[in-house]
Amino acid sequence: MKLQKYKRDSELSYAMGATLVAELLKTQPKAIRRVFLRPVEKHGDDLEKILTDLKLKNIEIIESTKAFNILGAKDNCLLMAEFSKCNALLNQDAPHIVLVNPSDAGNLGTIIRTAAAFNYTDIAIITPAVDPFDPKVVRASMGAIFHLNISQFSSIEEYLEHAGKRKLYAFMVNKNAMKLGEVSANEQAYSLVLGNEAAGLPKDFAEKTGAQAIFIPQSKMVDSLNLSIAAGIAMHYFAGFSSED
Repeated sequence: MKLQKYKRDSELSYAMGATLVAELLKTQPKAIRRVFLRPVEKHGDDLEKILTDLKLKNIEIIESTKAFNILGAKDNCLLMAEFSKCNALLNQDAPHIVLVNPSDAGNLGTIIRTAAAFNYTDIAIITPAVDPFDPKVVRASMGAIFHLNISQFSSIEEYLEHAGKRKLYAFMVNKNAMKLGEVSANEQAYSLVLGNEAAGLPKDFAEKTGAQAIFIPQSKMVDSLNLSIAAGIAMHYFAGFSSED
């Protein structure tokens, strides 16, 4: 199979780096199509262990410097896995993180990693949005993406049709918005909804969806928080009501 630069409409993506390949091998080994190894004189013990595990699962390993050049991998990247993308089904009984039109790969990868840290396993992405399977997002997630269910929807209405009965908490400011510290999430199934980095959520979002608007109190020295920071604060707060740890 000929190797090409990553394309959004492709069925395949790439996990670049030994750490990401190890996470993919641990969580979704059947998704791995083949692995590329940069030819070097000596491999470290950690890399040798991953290679051994790959061979035990009969996964093809190809030594090729060209493959790393084609995909623009950094010089210190020694291992890279080609894997099949999957638009997973969301668990209707679990809390969801809903991202409306996120546009930055680094932000999305960081949110995915943070979600895994706080035991949020289901993320809905409303398009148009950055591609969650872009290798930059996969890299920024540090492999956490392989632990989660990621599903894309063309609109919030389409998402709600598949989400099941749940309470929506929309992070935005309107006349009915509550401070984050005033909210108590008693539901097992709820959704934390955050908007685009630049535009946020539409002004009528809460009214149209029946969501409870919430804002994160902050000083007047800045006009807003970075999306990944806001999502992290939201997840940490709500995890206090839903986590058993």
